[in-house]
Amino acid sequence: MYEDYSYNLVKIDTIAPSFTLPYFDPIKDTDWKISLEDFRGKWVILFFYPADFTFVCPTELKDLQDSKRIFDDLWVEILTISTDSIYSHRAWVKHEKLIEGFSYKMLSDQWLNVSEIYNLLDEETSMSWRWTFIIDPNWTVKTIEITSWPLWRNSDELIRKLKALQFMEKNPWVACPAKWVTWNKTLTPSIKISGDVFNSLN
Repeated sequence: MYEDYSYNLVKIDTIAPSFTLPYFDPIKDTDWKISLEDFRGKWVILFFYPADFTFVCPTELKDLQDSKRIFDDLWVEILTISTDSIYSHRAWVKHEKLIEGFSYKMLSDQWLNVSEIYNLLDEETSMSWRWTFIIDPNWTVKTIEITSWPLWRNSDELIRKLKALQFMEKNPWVACPAKWVTWNKTLTPSIKISGDVFNSLN
């Protein structure tokens, strides 16, 4: 189920649509319901993947788990979501050795409502595309990423984007140039540097 707050399609720098979904907790081996409302005031990553018992998806979840310490240090909550049931989530974690010890909550969008409101549903397969959303503590969508089903995502790049977004939240007057990493030089947008970005970075 989801709460319709009269939002249309999800867009950058707009409020993330709220929802409530059942989830499986692989660490506690329990299930319950979770709401995006529970994470107001926190950084959240919505990590949609096509399906359990597939090929690329377990490599992505392992990649997330391998980087968990860094995500924890950045105070970000990661919610993994697919259109499978919570029973499928549990069976998959129990059988797929690649994701042994996976600790993030696995949400079930079995009724497709969230995939529809976030505009990421493949209607031919009833699965969601491979989407990633970063949502800031003000509930604003800061990044939207979509990749082809055979192409996996990279947690290192996700972490780089998250660090840049958190830096800009604390320094709202700056912009991060291409390939920016922590402590690299930033830009202060101004008509005075238009056409002279080279000298601003050097």
